[in-house]
Amino acid sequence: MCPPKPPSLDPLSILHRRHPSNNNHNYNHDDAPPAILAATLLQTHRTAAALATLLRSAAALRLALRASLNIADDLSRRHADLLRHSGELSAAAERLQHEEAVLTRRAEEIGRPLKHYDDVDGIGALVGVSWREGGRVAVRGAGRMDVDEEEEFLGVLAGVDEAMEFFGRGAEQGQRQRLRQWREYDANASGSAEYFRRACVLQDAALELLRVAVADRISVTSTQIQDALNLPKVPLKADKLEASLVYTRFHGISKRTNKLIVMVRRRLDALGDESVAAVGYEDLLTLCRNTYCGAREVLLTSTVRNHMEVLKERHGLVGMTRLASVFLIRLCTVETALYLDFFGDPDKRRHPRKKVKGTLQSNEEEDDGEGNKSEEDGNQEAAVAQQQQQQNSNNNKNKNSNNNKLPAASTLASQILSEDSTYRDAEFQSMLGGLCSSLHKTIRRGLVSILDLDVLCQVVSVLREERSVANKSPTTIAAARAVSGVIQDAQERLIFCANTALHKEVVRFKPTPADLNYPGKLLGDKPKAAIVIDDGKKDSTESFTEKQKEESKYPSATTDSNDAVAAQLRVYESWFPPMRSVLRILSKIFRVVEPRVFEDIALQSVQSCTKSLKEGSVYILRASGQIHADLFLVKHLLILREQLSPFDIQLRSVERQLDFSEAGKAVSRFLANRNRRLFSMSTENALVTLLREGVSVQESSVDSKRDLEDCLRSACNDFIEHTSSSLLGPIAIFVDQCKNAVGSGSGSTDVLIKAPFMNAVLVKGVFTKAFENLDGELENVSKQMNLYLENGATQSILMKPVVRKLSRSLDEARRFVGEVPDGANNWEEGAKEEVLKISETFEAKVKSATSKHGSR
Repeated sequence: MCPPKPPSLDPLSILHRRHPSNNNHNYNHDDAPPAILAATLLQTHRTAAALATLLRSAAALRLALRASLNIADDLSRRHADLLRHSGELSAAAERLQHEEAVLTRRAEEIGRPLKHYDDVDGIGALVGVSWREGGRVAVRGAGRMDVDEEEEFLGVLAGVDEAMEFFGRGAEQGQRQRLRQWREYDANASGSAEYFRRACVLQDAALELLRVAVADRISVTSTQIQDALNLPKVPLKADKLEASLVYTRFHGISKRTNKLIVMVRRRLDALGDESVAAVGYEDLLTLCRNTYCGAREVLLTSTVRNHMEVLKERHGLVGMTRLASVFLIRLCTVETALYLDFFGDPDKRRHPRKKVKGTLQSNEEEDDGEGNKSEEDGNQEAAVAQQQQQQNSNNNKNKNSNNNKLPAASTLASQILSEDSTYRDAEFQSMLGGLCSSLHKTIRRGLVSILDLDVLCQVVSVLREERSVANKSPTTIAAARAVSGVIQDAQERLIFCANTALHKEVVRFKPTPADLNYPGKLLGDKPKAAIVIDDGKKDSTESFTEKQKEESKYPSATTDSNDAVAAQLRVYESWFPPMRSVLRILSKIFRVVEPRVFEDIALQSVQSCTKSLKEGSVYILRASGQIHADLFLVKHLLILREQLSPFDIQLRSVERQLDFSEAGKAVSRFLANRNRRLFSMSTENALVTLLREGVSVQESSVDSKRDLEDCLRSACNDFIEHTSSSLLGPIAIFVDQCKNAVGSGSGSTDVLIKAPFMNAVLVKGVFTKAFENLDGELENVSKQMNLYLENGATQSILMKPVVRKLSRSLDEARRFVGEVPDGANNWEEGAKEEVLKISETFEAKVKSATSKHGSR
């Protein structure tokens, strides 16, 4: 099919198309002039040529546009193909990378065992191990490794540890432990077990290098110091200890040793507790710690013991206790600092740059081993000794002397400690405990021979102060434990001596007439008799001067310039000796023994003292009379109760005793039972039944304070009864006779009226005689009460019940007299009035005298 024919390009037709208006006119070409026609034709040809050119250009553009569209379509197709090929290439690249990673991992897994095999085969020469006879025999030699090359040596240790971990997983647990223990070749072992054995040998060789560099060097240094200072034969002086080779040489090797110990710790932390390779590092650390602690103990033990003995000889037991405690606290602090220099973590510790008097220098200043430690102050010992002498005379100065030494210990502890708790290692604390045990041994030997309660109390007080100082710093826990042990021994000795003294002076006390010379002792009579004490073995008589020697701290009133003190001492000396001993001993031990122990001692001593007071009052009753016996007992019981009140104790206990009263019957039933089950594991067991039925526990409650109150109440009642009877005199007998007569007559007054003692003359004589004796009796009662009871309020309290009882007795007497009719039994007119008047005068006089006595 041919393309359509293009339209005609005739100029005239084109002209007509362009100017359609010309078609409306009948224009005739022939009518136009030729020039115009020629011009028009020329123009038409030019226009036609231009249009033809345009048409050709348009056609060319059209073709070019079609070509461009075709090119764009081709580019689009090619771009799509490029994107498709790029995605395929990317996927292929990722697949290749994954395959490469898998292959690399597989290659590493395949090559890892080879690495461990290579490490085991190649490290031997570095650590001085060579394999012979096909690996059957390991020969040790000098290694080429330098433990100071940290990175290289850590790399060797890491390779050996990884090999042990790898081969250890292949070997069985039992076989692995056996190979670690014996290190012997086993022909039947697998390849993993054999290489595990070799890795263990290599680790031992590597750790042997560290052992030589740390433990052996510590031992060699200790030996050199002993040879240089002739230790332990010649102990060092304590004030020169820190500046001696014992510390300077160890400070010189501390930096290198600490570097190696930190290396071992880091390897151990990296392996973990469950690692099979960690056992060797733990054993090495334990060996190093034991070697260090053993060396330090050998170097210091003789010096510490010698210093304790010197202090004891110079200052006595009490002074030695304080000075030795200060020395041990200082020693523990300095030793802790040195131990941290060796085994501590440098990242967790503060290093003081400045040198403080009485404290340690920083490690940087002491690493060369040439820096000397600051010496102890030469006057420290004398200053503390002077403080101790002042403490012996005045115990209130203990706190001041104690505060003087606190800053040095606290300052030093703050410089030593931070977050590092290495000093809590059991080996190091055991070493410090061994050094501090010298204090325990020295004081214990001295305590055995001490009988003086004052000295024992001072020892316990001083030790308690020093223990509180030691407990303030964690570096001195060992010293605190040692001091606590000494405190327990001192308290045991104190309790024993206190019980012995109480048993001797209270329980087994046998009073002499001089001890019970009342009211002579209150009037100032000097006793000359002896005190006889029956100890059950022999009769020992101690003179009064020997007794005064024991109580020499209470000087005689005649030589004392202070009247008040002298008067107080006279009062104290007038107390009954058992009560004086009880109060003296209890006041001494109150602050230095445990509360339960003190309460138990106080309970027993109060019981014994109360019993002794009762026995003494019985003797005084026979020797001096009833009123002296009553007032003696009231006086001492009041003093005992008053002096016990500041202790704030209950004085209660439960006593348990085994009761075997039913044991015989229980044994009879046991033997009579033919079907007894001896081996039955139940409650029906015959032996259990025998013990349950035959033995019982009897409990009884003991309340010494209540018993003391009951005894005091009974003593006061006895005094009231006896005093009222003495004041009434025959009137009291008359009232009793009347009561008996009324009681015998079944309440009838006929017997009373006819009774002979009811005769008017006799009754009047009774009242008259009582009234005549009243002044003397009142004066005697007042005098004795003033002598025994210095407190007027106490006297008034005791006299009020006496007056009330006396008034009741007089009322009863007047009632009995009033019941007698006039004219009966010689009761004439006016006789009753006389008797009643005498009784009223009698009562008024007693009340008046009592009121005057109370006002005084």
